[in-house]
Amino acid sequence: MSQEVEMKLALGQQGPEALRRHPLLAEHPSSRDQLTNTYFDTEAGDLKRARMALRLRRTGKGWVQTLKTSGQGSGGVSQRGEWEWPVTEPTLDLAGLAKLPPVSDFPDGLLERLEPRFTTDFHRQTWWLSIDGNHIELALDEGEIRAAGHSVTIRELELELKDGDLTCLPELAERFVDQVALRPSDTSKAARGAALLLGNWPRLQPALPAELLHSINTALDAFSDTGATIWLSDAITALERLGRETPTLSESTTALASQLSTRRSAMELCQIDRDAWLTPEIGGMLLDLARQLPDHIDIG
Repeated sequence: MSQEVEMKLALGQQGPEALRRHPLLAEHPSSRDQLTNTYFDTEAGDLKRARMALRLRRTGKGWVQTLKTSGQGSGGVSQRGEWEWPVTEPTLDLAGLAKLPPVSDFPDGLLERLEPRFTTDFHRQTWWLSIDGNHIELALDEGEIRAAGHSVTIRELELELKDGDLTCLPELAERFVDQVALRPSDTSKAARGAALLLGNWPRLQPALPAELLHSINTALDAFSDTGATIWLSDAITALERLGRETPTLSESTTALASQLSTRRSAMELCQIDRDAWLTPEIGGMLLDLARQLPDHIDIG
């Protein structure tokens, strides 16, 4: 098993090109790959209920099977267990899967009921940076999640820590946000695919301040995929509550809630497109809020 440590950032419509032009990356070598992924679960959603994600990925070098478990995180940063190994053909290696500790308590026959549930297909551009002794892989993903005849756009940047201090990830994100419309995202591609498959996003019941931050980011993820402004309203409500319960954050949350309210009104009046709501200023506010609430919580 390895421990995946990464920060996920959702990008605005012009974000990918702005990122490629950023001085940190513009002259830096990168690699490109096309990744085709199929996610598996039972019809009843047993893996989702156990907060696991299982996929088969086709790369330019062959097929790879991956199991990921739930972990700790907030503000786009996550740490979760990951088991990954090559397979010779595009079918699940059930024997290998059965040997892994996370599935040892599954009832007999569950693995045999696994079936394809949704797909994620995207182009990945990857850079490797070494900053102050920290080694980071940057993966820009652009493509689609498809489930049940519907699709949503993938447009995200993953900062994966290969070696070094976890704090370097949000610090690197802050170096991009002055020129790139990006924000912390707490929702994995697997969770987005499951929401698309079921036709609904779960509404969270946050209690702790860090849980409120997670609910804000998750609501913004839901809005990006659905376009339903009720999710912006949920994010604004959580921001207002966070400001009341954490007075030191009152100024930050009030300013951010005001920005989101203005964008929501403009969208409802058809003055701006839903993809235009995210700006570098809003992204910077969300990153700043995450920095002020560093506590991690259990996430799926």
